[in-house]
Amino acid sequence: MSKRTLPRLLQTPAVLLLLMWMLVPLGMTLYFSFIRYVLNSLRRPEWTTPSLSNWRGFGNYEYVLFKAKDFWFAVQNSVLIVGSVIILTVVLGLAIAVLINRSFPGRGIVRVLLISPFFVMPAVNAVLWINMILDPVLGLNGLAVAGLNEMIAGLKSFPVLGGFFSLWPEIEPISFRATQTSAIAVIIMVTWQWTPFAVLIFMTSLQSEDQQQKEAAILDGANAWSMFRNLTLPHLGRPIAIVVMIQAIFHLSLYAEIEIVSRGNGNKNLPYLIGEFATNNIGAASATGIIAVILANIVAIFLLRMVGKSLMD
Repeated sequence: MSKRTLPRLLQTPAVLLLLMWMLVPLGMTLYFSFIRYVLNSLRRPEWTTPSLSNWRGFGNYEYVLFKAKDFWFAVQNSVLIVGSVIILTVVLGLAIAVLINRSFPGRGIVRVLLISPFFVMPAVNAVLWINMILDPVLGLNGLAVAGLNEMIAGLKSFPVLGGFFSLWPEIEPISFRATQTSAIAVIIMVTWQWTPFAVLIFMTSLQSEDQQQKEAAILDGANAWSMFRNLTLPHLGRPIAIVVMIQAIFHLSLYAEIEIVSRGNGNKNLPYLIGEFATNNIGAASATGIIAVILANIVAIFLLRMVGKSLMD
């Protein structure tokens, strides 16, 4: 037995198990996407079983793409949430990482506290934010607005400023469970949870930054913004690309936050839409899942090329 044969034989069970783990669910999803498979079909009981006699071809895809009212909204909302979270986490992560990269008393404790939100479970994170912080009555959102209204009411009795503050209307707290603002709530809570991940990656990369270049720039009269733009930012090009790629892959599968915040009321993404279809129409859910896989792979290929280009530079 050659030296190459034995390692391949030892790897074969793991590789086969991994292939089965990936290909069997994907194959079943692909099969279900081409048949009529409806769990609660009283009119056509034969559709309740995944039989090949219920072959529909591309009918499920046609229904999802052109007849399902929420598909394109879910795609648009997915892009909005993922893009907003990535931009906010990268900007905040860069700012915080640069800020805590310098020495100050208690830096170790601050770093631990900054990273800790990343270890909170998504469902717990959503419950805490929507009930304890963003709730318009009992959360900090409602308490802050009520306190501001009380302060303005007290200022109305002042002799000079009273006339100015009497023109102010009473401020109403924002209801983040509403249709128009529920996506903003999801963006806020996911950004809070994933910013520590960006901080950790950027902070680690900043440890390897060439300090001699920065010292030379200071001697040449460069200011802090010029050094950040010309030295620190190019140095963080690869970590930024990696953070964007990893977050895009994870955020495309957000579900718990949307379910807890709005239960899909005006705020759906592709995973949530698949969950809605899966309660009854398995064929449509499978077709949506295949489309989501294709879109995710397109995004992944684009991001991998971006990361590869960054690593080659």
